[in-house]
Parts: sequence; C-alpha cells; structure tokens
Amino acid sequence: MHNPVFMKDFSLSFPHKICFEDFSTTILFGDRIGIIGRNGSGKSSLLRMIVERNPDISTALVSQIIDDFDSLSGGEKFNKALSNALSKNPSMLLLDEPTNHLDLHNRRSLMRMLQSYYGTLIMVTHDKELLRNCIDILWHADAEKITIFRGNHDNYISEIQHRRQSILREMDLLDRERKFMHKKLMKEQEHISKSEVSGRKKVETRKWMKSVGDLKATKAEKSQGKKLTAIDGKKQELSEQLAQIRLPEIILPKFHLTHREIGEKTILSIVDGAVGYSMDKMILENINLSLTSRERLAVVGNNGSGKTTILRAILRDENIITRGDWTMPNPQNIGYLDQHYRNLDPEKSAIEIIFEIVPTWLHAEVRRHLNDFLFRKNEEVNMAVRNLSGGERLRLSLAKIAANPPSLLILDEITNNIDSETLDHVTEILREYPAAMVVVSHDKDFLKKTKTEKYYKIGEVRY
Repeated sequence: MHNPVFMKDFSLSFPHKICFEDFSTTILFGDRIGIIGRNGSGKSSLLRMIVERNPDISTALVSQIIDDFDSLSGGEKFNKALSNALSKNPSMLLLDEPTNHLDLHNRRSLMRMLQSYYGTLIMVTHDKELLRNCIDILWHADAEKITIFRGNHDNYISEIQHRRQSILREMDLLDRERKFMHKKLMKEQEHISKSEVSGRKKVETRKWMKSVGDLKATKAEKSQGKKLTAIDGKKQELSEQLAQIRLPEIILPKFHLTHREIGEKTILSIVDGAVGYSMDKMILENINLSLTSRERLAVVGNNGSGKTTILRAILRDENIITRGDWTMPNPQNIGYLDQHYRNLDPEKSAIEIIFEIVPTWLHAEVRRHLNDFLFRKNEEVNMAVRNLSGGERLRLSLAKIAANPPSLLILDEITNNIDSETLDHVTEILREYPAAMVVVSHDKDFLKKTKTEKYYKIGEVRY
C-alpha cells in the first residue's frame, strides 16, 4: 500500500507550447486512473513526473517505447518489461500505451491482469476497451489543462456529448431571440422614423417640444441595443465554453498523401518463400502471396510470428535470409513506416528531413507541405524529431513519404502511439490511397476502414 499522493500545481510547458498548468489532485491507494488526450498534450511526461516526485512509493513504470530486448517483437518486449515491473511487487503501476504492440490474445490477458491488480493503476491509453473495463477515473489533458472525471470512458464521452448538445441548444435559442429582437428593433426604428416626421410637423406648429421626440427615439434604441448586447455577450460566453468541450474523436487536422500514377500490374510476388536469420534456421517457410499495384494486403499473426521479418525481407534487409522466388519493387519505390518511426533521424528537424527528400523544393514549398501535415509554427518545423510526440512523428513520417510518393506503402503497426483524432484522419488518408499497401496491424477496425480486405495469415490466428 502507499499513503495518499498529493499533487499540487503540476505544470508542463515547452518553448513552443503549454501542455497543462496548475493541475492539483490526490491519488488514493487502489485508484484506477486513465489519462487521455491528444498526442503532445503531456500525458507520458505526467507519468514520469508522478514517479520522479514520489521516490518513497514503490512504483513501476512501463514506458511506451521499449528499447531493451532487441531480438524480441514489440509485443514480446512489452510482456517482458511488464513481467519485470510486476516482479518488484509495486504498489503503484504506471503504463504508457500498454496495448500498442499486443495481439488479440495478449490484449485479453493484459486486461484480465489489470482487472485483478491490487494496487494503484495509472495508465495512458487510447484503447477504449481498456478505458471501459479497467478504469474508473479519467484525467483528460486538453486545452492547456487536465480535467478530472469519475467514471469510465463511455460515461465521460456521454457526459461531454450531453454538455455539448445543451450548449448548442442554448446558442440556438439565443440566435432565435436575437433575430426576434432585431426585427423588433427594425420595427421600432420604422415607427420612430414615422414619429419623427410627425414630430417635426408638431414642432413646427409648436404643439410638441423637439426634445420630447428625441427622447422617445433615444430611449427605444437604447433599450433594444442593451438587449442585443446582452445576447451577444451570452453567446460569446457559450462559444468559449463550447471551444473547451472537444471530443477526442473529432477530426481537426487536414493533410493529404499524394501519389504517382500507377498501372495495373503485379508488383509483389513470393512463391515457395522462406525467411530467417540463418540458412539452417528459417523462421517462416511456404510463403506464397502476390499483390497487384492497387491491392492492399494485411499480414496478421500472433506476437513473434514473423510478420515484421517478412516486411524486412520485402525491404531487402541485409540481415534477412530468403529462399524461394521473390519479385519485389526497388527499395527506392517503397515507402516504409514502422511502429517506432525509425525512418526519421532523431537529431534532425522536420524541415531538414523534407529538404533531404526534395532538395529542389523552395523553402516556401517545404513549409506548405509541412503545413498540410500540421507542422505550422517555426518551433514545430525546427524541433528535433527526438522531442516530438508519437503522433507528431507519424505525421512527419507521412509527410516524408508524401514528398516522394512510393508505388508500394508498407505499414508496420502504425496505429500505435497515436490519439483517436490522428488515427481517424490517417485512416481517411489511407482509405483513399490508390497504390499498393502491405499492412501489419492488430487493429481490425483500422484494417476494415482502410479497405484492407486481402489477408495473409501466419499460424493459428482468427481475425
């Protein structure tokens, strides 16, 4: 067990942005907390802050990107790191996107383990199933603050939707009232205009003092004007409230992935293939698959089954041994995006990376291209990749691929590390991408939405 953890005025900011300010709360033993929000909102940093500022508590943090155990797959690395963390019998377990690299079997096993975990659980995740079944307190990092909600993800989204609809209804009523008041003011002014004509005649005949007519007009206009001003002020207040209620699923960014003109031909063919790291120990054998220039293929299997090894063989990785008849595009015509974004130099900035791909572009062209992928501020385009969030690295990887469009796009678990908004828009982009794709993913919904209907299954796996 551990004593209550008092968090007071936690803040996180960088030179180009504020993530959150003045966050205060108390963590009790046994709390089950889920941290949600957009990429780059400071969620992973918040986990580290909790650990660093509470050295007297037995904690275990399993990070989002695990660099140890290089010979293992992403899912195997996570399971190994989690086992090491749990062996310390921590009273507080902190997990950063735990389901990112897990197949369906391992996701279910993790969920059962978390449901039975005795201590305090704090978890950064976009996994709605985890949020629904393993969490009863939500911290939402958004709009430079962290909002606390007691309940699971479904309760939270329902509450936000209710508040949003309530504000929209109130704004609609204000719009109607303003239109009514405006019409009333127009009628008053028309009436006043007629009265002024009559008043001038009465003034001329000395039956009515001039000041009386002026007073009537001024009083009516001021009364209606105050009411309109009050309505506009209330509407502005509601607009500000609405701006703060942003559902994670709302798609805000707009960026595109361009492509070359492609024909109808077979661009990938493997007949009686085998892959491995030595001739006497092949990982997979009897590989038979083909892909035309407009098809998309999902390679599915359990963690450690060899999915990424096949991708590396297609990319002609020198460390992979192959047998059989392999027909593949030139590596220069393949766009590759892996789950750790290794196609990005961590020391280079976004603008340097794009200039390397298209050195003939003008500076303004590069900025426009990056702008399409939401890199708009000078600080963002000049920041080193190592300081970017997972979602920002994905957008930059797509920008790099789009700058020199490939005939074959290979995606290795790209739904990891990204928030719901980024995932939805990436899905939209890939759904419209006309060239060939090979996709490794455990996300059935993602495969369906990107129209990936052709499957190559490794081992006993049900999708």
